[in-house]
Amino acid sequence: MIDGIQVKVCGLTSLVDAAFADACGVDYLGFVLYPKSPRYVPIARYRAMAGLLPARDKVAVTVEPTPGALLAMREAGFKHFQVHFRHDLPLSRIEAWTHAVGAEALWLAPRLPPEADVPASLLGLSRGILLDTFDPTLFGGTGRTGDWTKFRRHRQRQPGKTWILSGGLNPENVGEALAKTKARFLDVNSGVESAPGVKDHAKLKAFIAAVRKAAGR
Repeated sequence: MIDGIQVKVCGLTSLVDAAFADACGVDYLGFVLYPKSPRYVPIARYRAMAGLLPARDKVAVTVEPTPGALLAMREAGFKHFQVHFRHDLPLSRIEAWTHAVGAEALWLAPRLPPEADVPASLLGLSRGILLDTFDPTLFGGTGRTGDWTKFRRHRQRQPGKTWILSGGLNPENVGEALAKTKARFLDVNSGVESAPGVKDHAKLKAFIAAVRKAAGR
């Protein structure tokens, strides 16, 4: 935890970048197990890396998986499961993810249109809820900032939930994002990259420094 703020670095694809993120003091290392992502890491490749990764909690990031796929990710050593999905997916599908890995390990990431809020029916199904920038065709990874006002509204209405801020965060805007959202959990990806899946160590270091500066205000 960085001055009371949790940070997840997502889209990791290499041991070198994972080790640097660990040295920066982040809380979670995120790996994308979604084949359509430019940061895709097949589960077999992750298994080969797992024994050499830092001792930080690992997050499997996926899109509308089957319960069996989630169980395979858990068997591979992941502790948390960030699941992106269409906001109008049948509730039974989402409940199946909770049954598979448990609410404490599950982070739900609904793809919410601008006019939609997180449905109340989701609140009891996961420990965390991640709000990312809306795109009608993509599940995260847009590199664009989201609706910070919406995020703060959700956090204020449901302070008992773990609300995760994602979408277009970088060293230049994270201070403003923290001031406007009062977020205590950040998810950073493309804003600290030189190319998809390749972390820029100078940018990541600057991002952490900006978080520390903002937290100390």
